[in-house]
Amino acid sequence: RNLPDGSPLGFQMTFFRVRTGVGEGNASSFAPRQLILAHAAIADPGFGRLRHDERAARAGFGRAGFAIDKTQVWVGDWCFEEAQGGYRAVVRAEDFAYELHLVPAGPPMLNGRAGFSAKAPDPRHASYYYSRPQLKVDGSVTLAGRTSAVAGLAWLDHEWSSELLPDGAQGWDWIGVNLDDGSALMAFRLRGQADPALWSAASYRPADGSTRTFPRDEVAFEPLRHWRSPRTAISYPVAWRLRVGQRIFVVEGLLDDQELDSRRSTGAIYWEGAVRLREDGREVGRGYLEMTGYGERIRVG
Repeated sequence: RNLPDGSPLGFQMTFFRVRTGVGEGNASSFAPRQLILAHAAIADPGFGRLRHDERAARAGFGRAGFAIDKTQVWVGDWCFEEAQGGYRAVVRAEDFAYELHLVPAGPPMLNGRAGFSAKAPDPRHASYYYSRPQLKVDGSVTLAGRTSAVAGLAWLDHEWSSELLPDGAQGWDWIGVNLDDGSALMAFRLRGQADPALWSAASYRPADGSTRTFPRDEVAFEPLRHWRSPRTAISYPVAWRLRVGQRIFVVEGLLDDQELDSRRSTGAIYWEGAVRLREDGREVGRGYLEMTGYGERIRVG
């Protein structure tokens, strides 16, 4: 999404709802059966690195919660919810804030087999997963005490599972991109310590709304350039060659330093940030790239 002067910004907002397995049989409202974890970030090239904040709370007592009959989740005064024919996202962090309205351009894009997204040959390792690409966005952002209007495009992912990662998985690389011609691309791979491509898949939706899925032998990630974090010494690929079917893309980060340290909530350190997608030397889209497990093995649940 862009500021009025055309300067690019990347916004990220993630909510995790975690069933802890603690206090399931306890009728007390104090039992921490459900936790809500939230991350928010802004990729600002003018700042030079990711602005990031996080929150965590157990559901209940008005501090955090979720709805099961519609899209609605919140932690304190952070929220993501259905509103006005679309969605509303509100974040008020220590050194930034934003309030955005997001309007869908079409129906959800079902990833995998009608929304059942395999992560390994064993069907236990899978998720239910849909995306809403090409969301039209308008709203405001506050940086350094100054509030500006913003407009652009966004991407929403919703994924849930009881058993996601197979044994031997070190982490994953994932990308979601809104292409300039109105189409959308999602691709991911799971990496192992010995095998950098344990599993991969992709979904592509042309502007006409149809969806094509690509199996693992038609999806390949190849690192082109690495960046080493001065804070954690973790090395991340920040430029990639991505093959999906017969098409070859180059993925480049909007800026290198988009490392996200979430040890106060999920316990993970990973890279998640805004990227540009190029094909045949020209920019064809913008989106987000997430890379986990480049330090310690990622743990889910």
